[in-house]
Amino acid sequence: MELKKMIRIGVIGGSKPDAKARQVAFKVGQLIAEKSAILICGGLSGVMEEASRGAKQAGGMTIGILPGNSPQDANPHIDVAIATGLGYGRNSLVAMNSDVIIAINGQFGTLTEIAYGSIYGKKIVGLETWDIEGVIKAESAEEAVNLALKNYFPLTS
Repeated sequence: MELKKMIRIGVIGGSKPDAKARQVAFKVGQLIAEKSAILICGGLSGVMEEASRGAKQAGGMTIGILPGNSPQDANPHIDVAIATGLGYGRNSLVAMNSDVIIAINGQFGTLTEIAYGSIYGKKIVGLETWDIEGVIKAESAEEAVNLALKNYFPLTS
């Protein structure tokens, strides 16, 4: 049986985002599912949970790469929970296992995931997050997902 490779879009961001970032994360998750992509995240609360909830409500698949030792720590919208026991070191695995990354809001944990994504050569789209070299700015959830897909599947001229 031949399996179709589905794009894996990493969604990274704060565990304690404001209401606007939560709404944006939910919409990003929805759009990822609608584009038949898999959502990868850290599997816990905040941006991760809202993006996962949006993806699940739209019929998508979610994978959470957890910092702790128990898959039961995952938020309720995670389909596949991967316990690592690595603490913040799991941020490297989130970036490594994403084909492209969307960063929403966030603090230093998000910054480490952006750094790992850059090290691994991943395209990174940002929504109200760190304004640093290598992060492609987006103004909306729709633009972020479209930029993520465009940068993963570059247009040929």
